[in-house]
Amino acid sequence: MKVPVITQNAPAAIGPYSQAVKDGDLIFVSGQLPIDPATGQFPSEEIKEQTRMSLENVKHILAQEGYDMSRVVKTTVLLKDIADFAEMNEIYKLYFSEPYPARSAFQVAALPKNAGIEIEVIAK
Repeated sequence: MKVPVITQNAPAAIGPYSQAVKDGDLIFVSGQLPIDPATGQFPSEEIKEQTRMSLENVKHILAQEGYDMSRVVKTTVLLKDIADFAEMNEIYKLYFSEPYPARSAFQVAALPKNAGIEIEVIAK
């Protein structure tokens, strides 16, 4: 049974989608832009800070259902510039431990609000 996951500790959806959807023990977290839910703005233009904010948003959404980052089995990272990959990885590795989740990472032409990164996850 598909149930929306909603928290005030992460940015509200900016379109016709849920922050996340829980189905059984799986949680599918929508792509999280680096929006600070307190200000509605990016923390900075720096990719490290944007990565941290996106992952903090993911963390808060998962926490709404009692999950933590150790439950993440798959991530997808969308980068505006693949040259930011190494800097993104410096922050990303602070949020996960072995066994690391499976991951895909892509450079995309553009992201909403001209973000440098968007991260979605699946947790179990």
